[in-house]
Amino acid sequence: MNTYLYHKFTELLGDILKQKPSETDGVESVIVVDNVPRVEPDKLEKLQSVISKVLGKFGPIVNQFYPMNETDGKTKGYIFLEYNNHLNALTAVKSTNNYKIDKSHTFKVNLFTDFKKFEDIPENWEPPKAQPFKAASDLHYHLLEPDAYDQFCVLCGNGAGVSVQIWQNSAPEPTLLEERNRWTETYVKWSPLGTYLSTFHKLGVALWGGPQFTQQARFSQRGVECIDFSPCERYLVTYTPRTDLGQDQKRLVIWDILSGQEKRSFFPDGSSVWPIFRWSHDDKYLARMGTEDVLSVYETPSFGLLDKKSIKIPGIRDFSWSPTDNVLAYWVPEDKDVPARVTLLEIPNRNEIRNKNLFNVADCKIFWQKSGDYLCVKVDRFAKRKEKTEQKYTGMSYNFEIFHMREKQIPVDSVEIKEPIHAFAWEPVGSKFAIIHGEIPTVNVSFYEVRYGHQPALLKRLEKKACNHLFWSPSGQFIVLAGLTTMAGALEFIDTNDFTIMNSTDHYQTSDVEWDPTGRYVVTAVSSWKTSVDNGYWIWTFQGRILKRVNLNAFNQLLWRPRPPTLLTAEQIKEIKKNLKKYSAQFESKDRMRLTRASKELIEKRCLLMKAFEEYRTKRIEEWNNQKKRRLELRCNIDTDELDSDSKNVEEEVVEFFVKEETFVIDDK
Repeated sequence: MNTYLYHKFTELLGDILKQKPSETDGVESVIVVDNVPRVEPDKLEKLQSVISKVLGKFGPIVNQFYPMNETDGKTKGYIFLEYNNHLNALTAVKSTNNYKIDKSHTFKVNLFTDFKKFEDIPENWEPPKAQPFKAASDLHYHLLEPDAYDQFCVLCGNGAGVSVQIWQNSAPEPTLLEERNRWTETYVKWSPLGTYLSTFHKLGVALWGGPQFTQQARFSQRGVECIDFSPCERYLVTYTPRTDLGQDQKRLVIWDILSGQEKRSFFPDGSSVWPIFRWSHDDKYLARMGTEDVLSVYETPSFGLLDKKSIKIPGIRDFSWSPTDNVLAYWVPEDKDVPARVTLLEIPNRNEIRNKNLFNVADCKIFWQKSGDYLCVKVDRFAKRKEKTEQKYTGMSYNFEIFHMREKQIPVDSVEIKEPIHAFAWEPVGSKFAIIHGEIPTVNVSFYEVRYGHQPALLKRLEKKACNHLFWSPSGQFIVLAGLTTMAGALEFIDTNDFTIMNSTDHYQTSDVEWDPTGRYVVTAVSSWKTSVDNGYWIWTFQGRILKRVNLNAFNQLLWRPRPPTLLTAEQIKEIKKNLKKYSAQFESKDRMRLTRASKELIEKRCLLMKAFEEYRTKRIEEWNNQKKRRLELRCNIDTDELDSDSKNVEEEVVEFFVKEETFVIDDK
């Protein structure tokens, strides 16, 4: 067959040729599982069921063989399983080798083709050659910046024109550190401690870090749209909601970030709400709600079920981990005569440390304070449920149940508000919380404080405000009241120590508000994901003074680089605040020097521009003078360089306008 016919043949029968069997088909897809329990023939079906449950989740098993002992009829303790492809077999080996099925049996799993490799071990062993040492890049270099400037990431463009920029928020102007085109295909995300920048691609997710933002890890999974880091950055969860990638495609995978190894995969149903898994503060546990009224808690690093069983909680609607303790808060709705309930559950011992019964409940939302000292449960109550439906209620009112987590027996206080609630937010550092309530467009903002052994106290109520979102500074005390989307971008910067309104302003069509991790700066942005006009971002001080306006076509996203928690103790921070005046003088001196240096640089830059302009102007004037002879030739020796040089061709016309006429009466007396 000549080359032309071969290519035509391949083109016509390409789909069929892909299914052409190879010599290794059926061999590379076979695994051998050793140390399997030896059972009698009447228990073989149960053993096969257990094996299918453990090993069948890695892909379809197309063939299986359980060798039997001819003398006693029992199985021989090892089995052969064939998967539909080599990749699934390889995953099964990696995931189930050393899997403990009971107290006496731990699986030893190998590929069938590995036995050939083990048979051909050379008699003369040679030690592996030492690999040259490669120094790892400093992933925390940005924390050593002398002036503690923070970094932020800007994403703009669409499709092939996507661009990612890394900026340092230096003074007086931000400095561009890195810019790459098509660095990601959709969006970017920082890890919770700021160590990695994650980018999304067709074949998976990549993590970048270090001074040059080199690739630190790569995780292969097609169609990833959502990711979630564990709080301590040990693990990464990747998820694709797509179901058109084939039966063998994994939808949710948990990875070890440092080693890049897959720890476990799941196949959640399509109705799952992201994040499907929620992490404990120390990465020791992760949990998810099942479809059959169960709460499944998994422990790391094995990622097996805690105590090998899920927690049965009929009707569970939502749950949330404490940010500082291994305590779960969850709620269940009413069921006939049984009231709704909020429960605090300790992990791993599963002790219910507090229950709170609630009546006439339509919905609940769980809000933990950042330090874990308090828990707020927002309860939507109804006076009467409309008949023939479970979705509509009348006479709605709202309660905020405040759990005092550090007090004996965890007392609960209640704050009732009968107006519609639009937003709730805890102060990140402190014990205040804020609520937006009332009828749109003019709403009220109430600030409460919770103290040890006391009920929540109303500190201040700000009336008739145009806002629908609350944004606390990460360091507490300062808050931005923002009217996003429908409220045209109204902004108010407030100091909650004395509730001074530091500035009232607006950024039209604001879609996002982002505080920097130190609480010194705040960014308001108009994303092209929300609107196609006036895209860009503005940088403000925490007092509401505008520093920079950046208009950027197709601007999508701005994210500040997070910082890890401070290493200073509460006493050290208190001491620094007490002696702040002692430190402020040296920082003010540094600011003046920086501004002086900036002014000097600006003057030098302007002088260079002026010099370049003068040189250009002189050159053009000289060129114009040299061309005078040619101009006279073209204009019949009439000099038109000056207006009065050709008086014969000038016509003078006088135009008079009647402006105004006034009559005054003069009194002769």
